[in-house]
Amino acid sequence: MATEIEFSTKTLSDTARRHIRVFQGHQFLDRFAMGLTVAVVALALSDRGMDLFQISLLFGVYAITTLAMELPFGGLADAIGRKPVFLTAVVASLLSLALFLSSSDFGVLALSFVCIGFGRALRSGTLDAWFVETFRAAAPNVDVQPALAKAQWANAMGLACGAILGGVLPDVFGAAALAYGTSVYDASYVASFGVMIGVLIYTMIAINEPPRPLNPRALKEGFRTVPSVIAEAALLALKHPTLSLLLAALALFLMATNPVEVIWPTHAKPMVEAAFANTAIGALTAGYFFAIAFGAALSPRISRIFRRRHAVTLAALFCALAFGQVALAMQGNILGFVGVFLVYSVILGACDTPASSILHSCVEDRQRSTMLSLRSLIQQMGAASGLVLAGAVAEMYATPVAWSLGAVCLLVAAVLSLGLARRLAGASGPL
Repeated sequence: MATEIEFSTKTLSDTARRHIRVFQGHQFLDRFAMGLTVAVVALALSDRGMDLFQISLLFGVYAITTLAMELPFGGLADAIGRKPVFLTAVVASLLSLALFLSSSDFGVLALSFVCIGFGRALRSGTLDAWFVETFRAAAPNVDVQPALAKAQWANAMGLACGAILGGVLPDVFGAAALAYGTSVYDASYVASFGVMIGVLIYTMIAINEPPRPLNPRALKEGFRTVPSVIAEAALLALKHPTLSLLLAALALFLMATNPVEVIWPTHAKPMVEAAFANTAIGALTAGYFFAIAFGAALSPRISRIFRRRHAVTLAALFCALAFGQVALAMQGNILGFVGVFLVYSVILGACDTPASSILHSCVEDRQRSTMLSLRSLIQQMGAASGLVLAGAVAEMYATPVAWSLGAVCLLVAAVLSLGLARRLAGASGPL
């Protein structure tokens, strides 16, 4: 692998610095729109008459749709362009919000969640690939990891700010919503719809990508080449131990941490006085996203401690997460839980960019979107498996037992990352 120049904002060209700012603004705005509904989605569904089983089914519809479409649309982005595919994702998000606001019928809500999954699959591996390729053109041989960290920080900050406002809007405008015969939570969804229109306009104006032919023949050709692009990316991952080790480690990482991210509110809520439980959980949700943003901002500094050896950094972070997850499982009062949970979230936020840097260094531009989608697919499969296993263990024993067992997966992921570090030390370039 070619030696990379250490990232420094002062020495970057004006073009490279502007590119980072544009993408940070885009990531913040896009995730802000999503964050507006993240905090209230379960409450909004319950308010529409859905029981817990129906809510679970709706999230299952979303997961299945995303898994089914993840790779094909990553390949399409490589074939016809990242910007048009992302714009289609925004349109899918707008359609999902419109469907959600229009009905309380389970079938219509299911269609809304199909659109959410469709939009998630379209988003995966599109503008991320565009960002890396354009940055490398503007700053050749410069370490991309700090730039990715800046983008992830903006991403998490958008989610955090959106989650806070999404929780406040129903309280502020709830009475007015009821007066018009709508749900108190519709205010958050209307706000999300408005911000998503802003994302559409921002993407069209600020994201510059060399135009590719978008006539019907080109679109048909893009779909036709998707299977071969997918097959090539899958073979690339299977043939090269570097990518295989990375993807296996990331699957184990999500298998361990996703159950914590999903289950923690049900575990923490009994620790809080009933009168303030929902407010406290909402505030801690925002704190979780802020902590992830802080971890993303810290990740370049952590990487420098390990001399920008990203796989070694990843191994150290996985070990820290494993101990943090066990410590979290041992907490019995809310103050201890909050303290450990926020530290755990900071470490979680620092994990993404070292892994992304390794992946981007191992693939060529023509496969970048597809490989990002393959990564997302494998991570989601790991996350889903972890949820099923953790749910079964938590049901039979207790949630802390499930989290502690997940820490074992993180230690295995750390071992795989050390193996990855040895391989990268002898690599010379893209695979």
